[in-house]
Amino acid sequence: MPLTKEGIYAAALRLIDADGVEALTMRKLAAVLDANPMSLYHHVKNKDALLRGVAEHVGSQFRTPEQEDLPWQGRLRQLALDFRALAHHHPKLMRYSFARPDYIQPDDPFWRGLTDILAAAEVPVLQIAQVGAVVSAVFTGLLVSELTGALQRWTTLPPAPAGPDAEEAPGPPEAVVDAMFGCALDAAIAGVESHIARACARTEEVPG
Repeated sequence: MPLTKEGIYAAALRLIDADGVEALTMRKLAAVLDANPMSLYHHVKNKDALLRGVAEHVGSQFRTPEQEDLPWQGRLRQLALDFRALAHHHPKLMRYSFARPDYIQPDDPFWRGLTDILAAAEVPVLQIAQVGAVVSAVFTGLLVSELTGALQRWTTLPPAPAGPDAEEAPGPPEAVVDAMFGCALDAAIAGVESHIARACARTEEVPG
């Protein structure tokens, strides 16, 4: 089978899911594809370009149901939950991708879906990108904490410093982490609602 970018990205993703980004090498990828390592460079310039391509490949497959009959709050909630599900499906890739400033692109399905929802919420057009950036930062920051285990550990920290011999408490059940994500999502939605209300108030204050 001739090499294609799609085939290379799919094989690289399988290796990343299994062993992580750090363990991926062009030589390992070539072995999985039964190809000469040098032949990969006809399709991808280097490992960094390969990882960008894999991230874009996964991001392009993001899907969330079309639910235009729902209020924008419900649509935003579903978008966030579907984005979280994608992150959990490829956690090792997502931990790497979320650290890159170019992870979200204007043509990504996630960004298009988010900006459509904010437009439906009547966020002022000139502020949609700004509000979308803040919402994206909330989602990705929360997911990074969850995927690295930091969020789970923080929930076990005692309210006061423990002694040197104190044992670390076990992490919370999955249902508790789900509820914490839901709480953060509620706060993000409330923040967007507050922003819209302030924008409307400023508009009403402008003399006609």
